[in-house]
Amino acid sequence: MTEKVKKALAALCSAEYKQQRIDNGEFDMTDELMKLPKRLRRLPMMEAMLQAETPMFLEEDIFGFHRRNKQTVSYVDLDGRRLRSNGGNLTPNYARVIGMGFDGVLEIINERLQIFRTEDSQIEFLETMKKYVDAVFEICERYRIAARQTGRTRLAEALERIPHKPAESFYEACLFFQIIVYTLRCASYNHVTLGRFDQYMYPYYQKDVARGASREELLETLELFFISLNADGDLYIGMQQGDNGQSMMLGGYDKDGNSMYNELTFLCMDAAEELTLIDPKINLRVNKTTPDEIYEYGTRLTKQGLGFPQYCNDDIAIPYLRSIGYDEDDAYDYTVAACWEYIVPNCAVDVPNRATMNFPYVVNNAIRSSLPTAKSFDEVLAAAKEEIAKESQRLRQKYSPTERSDLLKLSYGYLSIFVDGCLEKGLDLSQGGAKYYNYGCHGAGIATAADALEAVRTVIFEGKSITPDELLAALDADFKGYEVLQNRLLSCAKMGNNVDTVDAIAGELMETFAASMNHKPNDRYGGVWRAGTGSAMEYISSARVCPATADGRHAGEAYGCSFSPAITTRLDGPLSVIQSFTKFDLTKICNGGPLTLEVHDTVFRNAEGEKKVAQLVKAFIHLGGHQLQINSINRDRLLDAQEHPEKYPNLIVRVWGWSGYFCELDREYQDHVIRRTEFRV
Repeated sequence: MTEKVKKALAALCSAEYKQQRIDNGEFDMTDELMKLPKRLRRLPMMEAMLQAETPMFLEEDIFGFHRRNKQTVSYVDLDGRRLRSNGGNLTPNYARVIGMGFDGVLEIINERLQIFRTEDSQIEFLETMKKYVDAVFEICERYRIAARQTGRTRLAEALERIPHKPAESFYEACLFFQIIVYTLRCASYNHVTLGRFDQYMYPYYQKDVARGASREELLETLELFFISLNADGDLYIGMQQGDNGQSMMLGGYDKDGNSMYNELTFLCMDAAEELTLIDPKINLRVNKTTPDEIYEYGTRLTKQGLGFPQYCNDDIAIPYLRSIGYDEDDAYDYTVAACWEYIVPNCAVDVPNRATMNFPYVVNNAIRSSLPTAKSFDEVLAAAKEEIAKESQRLRQKYSPTERSDLLKLSYGYLSIFVDGCLEKGLDLSQGGAKYYNYGCHGAGIATAADALEAVRTVIFEGKSITPDELLAALDADFKGYEVLQNRLLSCAKMGNNVDTVDAIAGELMETFAASMNHKPNDRYGGVWRAGTGSAMEYISSARVCPATADGRHAGEAYGCSFSPAITTRLDGPLSVIQSFTKFDLTKICNGGPLTLEVHDTVFRNAEGEKKVAQLVKAFIHLGGHQLQINSINRDRLLDAQEHPEKYPNLIVRVWGWSGYFCELDREYQDHVIRRTEFRV
């Protein structure tokens, strides 16, 4: 780490730069915006936001473009809703704009204006896009002047060319990226991911190498860029601080099976390992041909307690995406959204977290309704599967375009520039300008649902040790007065211990969910639904509304995170967990949602432990797992951090699909991480 990087990192960690920010309240523009048609409200919102911004720099800052205003522009509509954010969880086509500059974008717009001379709606759209570009030029010119005035010669000279012209170096490409994301976020687009950074940035890296740039120089630029990404991360909160969408995908394999790992891939991992910051959140694309050195490299990051990399299996993700209707080239180019949902970059405006299947809640209802009259366990299981199919249909209807107000009935505006097809068609993203408009449905609490059914099978139909009425009475009482029965239910076989009976039940539930959700139309420009195993925050929020369940879980008690064992399960070991969670054909249910494992940090104290973790990841991939993330944690340290947060300002944990600072999380999320099983491999 160079002295310049050390100073920049210290400035970031001190957070003194945040004193430059302005508390602009709600930044309300209701009066102005309600006079305009909905399709035109985005432009003045972005213009007002950028006009209110003033250049802001951190120490040793070679990039700039940090938010000074704490809030983005908003307005209150006639229904009393405060509207601000629109869109997200997608990966724009950075490569295209960085490679042509905004002057190139304007050339495309002017060419299309000649073609659409008699089409009023297309002309309005394209003329509006030109105004967005003008707003970008204006803020960049102010930053150029400020950079010159503050002695940031490198930045000032770069801004004399970009963003008008294409980037010509790795530094300029990173700066251009910073400008794009900064302006998108000033236009209220959060959760804009980095995508396959090592692929679209690699040509600029190679140019610098050809000019004689050393690896050390390039690493310094990259580390300063990573530090810059962290400066505004707290302003882009999703559900919790750290949930800000800054996911980066590295590696992967092309259609011919060739590895796409390159020098920049490893430079990114080296930078993340050295800086130990929560952003960018690293994801690695792997498959059965991935060499051990990749897993060992990734384990070095896990060892740092970063909660990443997250591993994504090309052998599962690509066939799934192809089965849903993505073209081959797009499927092979996949990345992830803010957490783990599989998306394709550049041409899609999917909403991969549109709905959630609350498996325990649905299955619990089926158990309660079918159990009094069921003559066999098969009847109860059939009722559960029927309820899942009905719930899938209900969710599809609930979140249809007519019910969802067409994404608040606002145009996407500026974001349309960065999605292939929009400029060419003269259509905004809200009008069908993109190629894909698919929805994803999460699947929360799969293990809890399967465990509940397995307990019913074991104690009522196999052991006949209790009656249906006794079980239902215990559930009604939330097990108060039924503690002996609760312990019996808790001792039944659980998903995560490689027991075929309960794992098979989980497989049947997932099969039904996948069949009743996948490829069903959503009536949004030809879009379809996708089923997944994720939960996001639903392992807390969906669990709150779920009564006591037959696996022995109390009412409101949290589920396991995404595709993981129930939080109450006593697990035999990590290998048995992997075996349980790879028995189902995951190419059928791959919207996203990783298996999450917690490994005690003592495992990483020697090379042998690190290799064991690497081999564990490899085993998961070879057995057909779709996604895996590993937390290196120490329960005692986490408990101490709850009591003395001032001692642990930089303690990082994996929460659900992102890494955050433990002491900044709400208590219920802290408690959940603490309760997860720590494996010692």
